Amino acid sequence: TGTRDYYEAKVNNRYQWIGIDDAPRTYILSVHGPFKEKNMGLGGAVFSDVTGPTSRTGAYLSYAYHLKLTQDLKLSMGISGGVLQFKIDGTKINLREDGDPALTEGVQSVVTPDATFGLHLFHEKWYFGLSAPQLIGQNLKFFEAQDPILSRLARHYMAMGGYRFDIGDDFSIEPSFLVKYVAPVPVQVDIGAKFAYRDIVWLGGAYRTNDAISAVLGLTINKYLSIGYSYDFTTSNLQNYSEGTHEIMIAARFKSLKKPVEAPVEEMEV
Repeated sequence: TGTRDYYEAKVNNRYQWIGIDDAPRTYILSVHGPFKEKNMGLGGAVFSDVTGPTSRTGAYLSYAYHLKLTQDLKLSMGISGGVLQFKIDGTKINLREDGDPALTEGVQSVVTPDATFGLHLFHEKWYFGLSAPQLIGQNLKFFEAQDPILSRLARHYMAMGGYRFDIGDDFSIEPSFLVKYVAPVPVQVDIGAKFAYRDIVWLGGAYRTNDAISAVLGLTINKYLSIGYSYDFTTSNLQNYSEGTHEIMIAARFKSLKKPVEAPVEEMEV
């Protein structure tokens, strides 16, 4: 948050595994920007993630401090904190055996604190980052008498990076990677590249191990507004049932603090 000199609001809508009943749907709204004449940034986000009878809804505030290591190299250290509601709708679940005491036919929910920590090392040409979502690893206790507690928010660990190569004055190519790990799931890696023309039009693709191949297309309409779209071609056995995954992004930039806005190549999860 706040690594650029303007404020930005962004909406992401992701519709996963089209064609499969109760497949995941994710909606995110985020806002961030820098403090004037300060090496800090402040932001926030709200999201809703619905998968069949379960849903996750959260609201977070983020703070970052930017440390200038050299003339061209900076390190951003950030933390976000907020609340997360995890909900299960028992009316949408058909139990194999009736009367399971672990699940009623009503709606059960639990609200818990949550936090994420991250580091972002960035240069005009490249970047590298580390983050740990669900850092607290909070227990999800649905019943007062629930003991022992087996439901817990698992910690995730992520690393990402990329390098931008300029091709003349108008074109650029940016290869990137994203590594994700949460026990006991195997490590998942995204490897991709993005091509851009004057930071106005961009297209790219990525491969996600054991999951999908993604294609991305985006357009900077003007210095204040950008839109992007991605489509995942499923490569796992789910391809026999799913028509793929769609994601739409809309970003709006506001007043610059230092100079006129120069629209960047948008970052979009694929």
